[in-house]
Amino acid sequence: MSDSFPRRALVSVSDKTDLSPFIKGLVELGFEIISTGGTRKKLESENIPVMDISEYTGFPEIMNGRVKTLHPKVHGAILGRPDLESDAIAIKEHGIIPFEIVVCNLYPFEQTIAKEGVTIEEAIEQIDIGGPSMVRSTAKNHAYVGIVTAPSQYQLVLDELKKGELTLETRRQLTAAAFEMTAKYDRAIADYMAEITSGNKNEEAESFPQNFSINLVKKSNLRYGENPHQAAAFYVEQNPDPTSLASAEQLHGKELSYNNLLDLDSALSISRDFEQPAAVVLKHTNPCGCAIAESLSEAFTKAYAGDPISAFGSIIGFNRPVDTATVELLCEPNRFIEAIIAPSFDEEAFKMLTTIPKWKNNVRLMTSSGYSMKSSPSLEYRRVTGGLLLQDRDDQADPQDEWKVATKREPTEQEWIDLKFAWTVCRHVKSNAIVYAINGQLVGTGAGQMSRLDSAFIAAHKSDGRSKGGVVGSDAFFPFRDGVDEAAAAGIKAVIQPGGSRNDDQVIEACNEHGMTMIFTGRRHFKH
Repeated sequence: MSDSFPRRALVSVSDKTDLSPFIKGLVELGFEIISTGGTRKKLESENIPVMDISEYTGFPEIMNGRVKTLHPKVHGAILGRPDLESDAIAIKEHGIIPFEIVVCNLYPFEQTIAKEGVTIEEAIEQIDIGGPSMVRSTAKNHAYVGIVTAPSQYQLVLDELKKGELTLETRRQLTAAAFEMTAKYDRAIADYMAEITSGNKNEEAESFPQNFSINLVKKSNLRYGENPHQAAAFYVEQNPDPTSLASAEQLHGKELSYNNLLDLDSALSISRDFEQPAAVVLKHTNPCGCAIAESLSEAFTKAYAGDPISAFGSIIGFNRPVDTATVELLCEPNRFIEAIIAPSFDEEAFKMLTTIPKWKNNVRLMTSSGYSMKSSPSLEYRRVTGGLLLQDRDDQADPQDEWKVATKREPTEQEWIDLKFAWTVCRHVKSNAIVYAINGQLVGTGAGQMSRLDSAFIAAHKSDGRSKGGVVGSDAFFPFRDGVDEAAAAGIKAVIQPGGSRNDDQVIEACNEHGMTMIFTGRRHFKH
């Protein structure tokens, strides 16, 4: 900025976090502060010298503050280029004093529409006009004026100003952040307007707008992706659902990897599906062990025993606070755990996990406060080359009153318990999914096979004879009777599946021949 002008900063913010110390720092550096409405009052309450914007422009704020910064002397002071002859003439002619710094963030539109019961009128009133105009103007003219849009930038800006002025590199970084903010803001408004005007469209259009964008913030860089040669990072939503992995907190251990995050997400999803104490053992997003019991320690014992070979280097999920009895089992010799996610860890249990086992320094311990909360319906995104697939998440409860017994024999009381357990687990297994279970314990999983018969064969092999008298869950219908015959050979006595195959009669006949009972749920749970 030219030495012929005083150092001036325009300050107009909605989020006033850490604002006063920053502005005091600018004042100490010789800046005059010009501000608006609530921001000015905040600064004055902190005894910070500030000039009201109306005093500078000679024009009052009108329409309850709707019009205050949309003025030539404001935008001239932002967009002017003092070293350009034509701009310098205009600056002098109109008594404009250029700003060196503009500090601005926007009305809380997204926070407003997130509130329950907010009206359209309330939402519209939180659409900022002057703020985005100032931000964009400053960002465009960043060679002359620095744009500050977030409290996280305050210290960097002060440190550089103490050395003289902002570097061009910093100005460009601030500009990128500014345009990112306004783009996200406009996208939120556009999405909201599309949502409230979709009543005249069909149901499909209401759920899936014609234009769709995602606003995410980088939470962390990852060491690498699925493999060491792949770069990766973890991005989260602006206000993530408290039941989601994005809201979980890491208490201990090495940094999380790409694969850790995928497995932890699956562990969280499965374990929270049960009301009884439950434990799940995850490998490659599929449960190799899962169980429910009267206590968490018993549930873990049963879950780990489901496939102890695959359990080495696994991710563990619990739906109860982890206690010392469970940790004693976790820390047994020859067990290696990559990560654990649970609602919480008892103090002594946490101490044991971080001091006793050989892998104490490496194990990631995660907590999710959302275990006791019901997740709200949400969308699921899957990237494909050149595009994005959107669908409703398959995480809502099945209507059990629509289940039907398709065979001559009704399930016993224990079979009903195990059938519900198997069906709960099955929806989390990669299709074609087959799970064998007995007494609230997963004893065999067939996942991700091209043939349902192959999945049934693998699940039987994994069960190693433990499935006798148990149940089988299938995420989709059995297209032929061979899958049921395979289950019968493994000692399975009850089946739960969606039904709907043209060969349902043959499958029912096979069950009757084997003395099995079978439930049709009427709902498929493919997980590709």
